Amino acid sequence: MSTESDALNEQIKQSVALLRRHLDWDVAIARLAELNHRAEDPNLWNDAAAAQAVMRERNRLASQVEGVQRLEREVADTIELIALAEAEGDEAMVGDGIATLKALAGESKHREIESLLSGEADGNDCYVEINSGAGGTEAQDWAEMLMRMYTRWAEQHGYKVQLMEESEGEQAGIKSATLQVSGPNAYGWLKTEAGVHRLVRISPFDAAARRQTSFASVWVYPVVDDNIEIEINEADLKVDTFRASGAGGQHVNKTESAIRITHIPTGIVVACQTDRSQHRNRATAMGMLRARMYEQELQKREAAASAQEAAKTDIGWGHQIRSYVLAPYQLVKDLRTGVEKGNPDAVLDGALDEFMAAALAARVGATRSEASAQAQ
Repeated sequence: MSTESDALNEQIKQSVALLRRHLDWDVAIARLAELNHRAEDPNLWNDAAAAQAVMRERNRLASQVEGVQRLEREVADTIELIALAEAEGDEAMVGDGIATLKALAGESKHREIESLLSGEADGNDCYVEINSGAGGTEAQDWAEMLMRMYTRWAEQHGYKVQLMEESEGEQAGIKSATLQVSGPNAYGWLKTEAGVHRLVRISPFDAAARRQTSFASVWVYPVVDDNIEIEINEADLKVDTFRASGAGGQHVNKTESAIRITHIPTGIVVACQTDRSQHRNRATAMGMLRARMYEQELQKREAAASAQEAAKTDIGWGHQIRSYVLAPYQLVKDLRTGVEKGNPDAVLDGALDEFMAAALAARVGATRSEASAQAQ
């Protein structure tokens, strides 16, 4: 076989070996067999909540195990195909085989990073909260650009996106917005985006076409399951109603159906205006509040909480996690990992996987190093 196919085969083998190790392969196989057996028990659905938990774990584990098995099978088939093509001197077929190996190598690397999503809530859906910072209209426009960026990223990965709340800017953009992103490992991936994002560009709002720097913050927290108990004292809540803004019909805009809830002890504020019913908006906002309080608890327990604490800092100089420079040159640089991209348009169109993977790998590495230091 060619040197290139040998190298790709070795790269995939190393990724698969890491995947098996992360999964604790023998334990995972035994656990999947147990879950499959339980799923076939007709009595399982006597307790709907327990049954759903079993099926979620089964589907997650089956996806991981079957993904590794399929990778191994397709790599073996492709290597055999390349060997036959080389023996017959069919260069076109060899090229097709190498292209397939490259695609499999990319998938194996993605799965390798995804296997690091082992946090307590990493598999959950999540809320993405975006707030404009210093800079007035400039920052509000930047906040809207970020909202579009995360919406495009989510759509490219087959995730469902719902706008939960939006506060429009006076001239352009948004002051704040909250998205709910639903899909496998949504929180695990998007939690790496929490922090302050800095934009440098020639201002489209400045007649003198001067260069401007704008900031916006991103805060990510998981949607919590109903079986996770979060105690909230009604006496600790301040509930405000207001008219929803934006599209939604006459009823939405003319009645105070939108809800804002402030948890006084923690200062957490959530809002929802997605429904015409004030009661349904209140129920959704309470769910968001529970999620925020659960995220606070996760931060206390996670060794890598420092990365998420960045989201709570001032939205301005010295706190950014990533810089997006559109002028005088073009560059997006993550200040935590050093990952750089020279195509800001692609990044702003949702090409975030490389940044997320690097941040996740660094985060997990820091957690392991800390755990190792504590063990010593």
